[in-house]
Amino acid sequence: MAGRYPIASGEAELLRDLDHADGWVLSVDGVPQSYVDLGDPTHLDFEYARHMGDVVDSLPEGPLDVLHVGGGAFTLPRYVAATRPGSRQIVIEPDGELVDLVRAQLRLREVPRLRVHVRDGRSGVVRLREDAFDVVMLDAFTGADIPGELTTAEFTRDVERVLRPGGTYILNMADGRPLTFARRVVATVSEVFPHALLLGEPGVLRGRRFGNIIVAASKAPLPVAGVTRRAANSPMRARCVHDEELDRFRGQARPLRDGDEVPSPAPPPAVFGLKDR
Repeated sequence: MAGRYPIASGEAELLRDLDHADGWVLSVDGVPQSYVDLGDPTHLDFEYARHMGDVVDSLPEGPLDVLHVGGGAFTLPRYVAATRPGSRQIVIEPDGELVDLVRAQLRLREVPRLRVHVRDGRSGVVRLREDAFDVVMLDAFTGADIPGELTTAEFTRDVERVLRPGGTYILNMADGRPLTFARRVVATVSEVFPHALLLGEPGVLRGRRFGNIIVAASKAPLPVAGVTRRAANSPMRARCVHDEELDRFRGQARPLRDGDEVPSPAPPPAVFGLKDR
């Protein structure tokens, strides 16, 4: 099972976690994309996944209809299936060869009530009917970069279209000092959704290091207290930024639009042991 595999978007590598018998890391072109625990899908090893899980865990109890834009090793769909039995999920993932690899090597067929659409995120969301989902989760990267077309106001409005009233949009991005990209993403999401919050490790939010930042948004008030409590008590502690503090974070940043989307910043080479590009 461990080894390197050609996929449509490059080369995937599966690495066993030597400290955890059922743990596997999926990397694509040298960039770690996903961690899955085949014995315990509630084990979220990557910081960003744990913070996205904190948002899901703060939503009202019961099964959810969830759309995932970006598949990787399907860590979060496995988590939702385990923590919200009866949930129906769709994953949009453009790399069919990656999906086949995960099916063959990482037991994807064991995840109940899961459908996979092999197409790019933008066109995949357009095809879906309105008011179909309780949650949309965006975790889509090409290598270490987020596709620009998935960060614009036009795409965000399409996400809002497929969400039910009161549904929640949760997205993962990465940025470093001076957090220009993160501020513009927050401005974009806030233009479409009146309620938003941001989760990040304090050092990342202060611009001291490059890292992942989670944004959650909704047309209904968000469970800020629950998210704050979970994020503060997690082994992967994060700050929850909302209301006036989020306004200050956004500052004068302009929303991203189709045609002027800004590429997500590349991480410093040392982050993943990458060579200078």
